[in-house]
Amino acid sequence: MEASKDAASELESSMATIIKVFHKYSGDNCTLRKADLKALINNEMSHFIKKIRKKNILDKLFADLDQNGDLEIDFKEFIALIAMVTSACQEVITPSHNH
Repeated sequence: MEASKDAASELESSMATIIKVFHKYSGDNCTLRKADLKALINNEMSHFIKKIRKKNILDKLFADLDQNGDLEIDFKEFIALIAMVTSACQEVITPSHNH
């Protein structure tokens, strides 16, 4: 990514925040384990996703996200969660448009 002297746009700042939050919870190994994912969702997404309290809900979500079956969520797998939640929220927040 090329550095720019201009301030980052709102979208670019938001993208950087997503990356920073992922790394805040993933630590040095750059992957999320179940406990990490639960903490991230409960601490960072509780207005958009109901807090995860039941193990079976966490297990199902984790299995759905863990596309390669390595029992860890990498950044690309995490972005799938961000995309799903953002898409669902957009449908609720933005009034439908007639095309």
